[in-house]
Amino acid sequence: MKGEYREMPDAMLVSLAAEGDQTACRVIYEKYVKAVRSRVSAYFQWQADVDDVVSETFQKFFSRIEMFDREREILPWLCTIAGRTALDHIDAIKRENVKMEQYKIKHTDPSEDGSDLITDVNPEDEIISGEDHDRLMEYIDELSSLYKDVMIKYMIEELEYEEISRDLGLPLNTVRTRIRRGKEKLSEMMLRGEIQ
Repeated sequence: MKGEYREMPDAMLVSLAAEGDQTACRVIYEKYVKAVRSRVSAYFQWQADVDDVVSETFQKFFSRIEMFDREREILPWLCTIAGRTALDHIDAIKRENVKMEQYKIKHTDPSEDGSDLITDVNPEDEIISGEDHDRLMEYIDELSSLYKDVMIKYMIEELEYEEISRDLGLPLNTVRTRIRRGKEKLSEMMLRGEIQ
């Protein structure tokens, strides 16, 4: 059945995908993921960032597929979404780095020998640590599967990055990125009090 779909023109695939046909969605993804990944790879050094942006690109594409002009080709639209999503991702990383630097400056304690000690806590950690265990689990359950497994191992099971990498069979940098992004998403949900 999937073979039939591969022979279909893009306009037909988009129409089927817009109606919720998962096979059509899968074929579109498989047909264009390499090109999107290639486009996104130009922006990032770390594979985990590429994976996040590629995933988000296809999520955006499929969530807005009914708006797609079926007379046009899919790839240029996907590449536009990918480029904009990559730039948003880069901006988020820059904002996080600035926030961390500002936080480090505010939370630098003088040590006895005159050098400064930087506390190893960031704003997301402060917000998250203020939540009780049951409430934290409710928030973690609301995360997408991309972040949920990693965050459970990190926050609940209190495993180190290397252990999580080994347990889940993920590259270490992917684990780091997913923990960072998971913390950001958790703190945003907690600040807004969002639990479905």
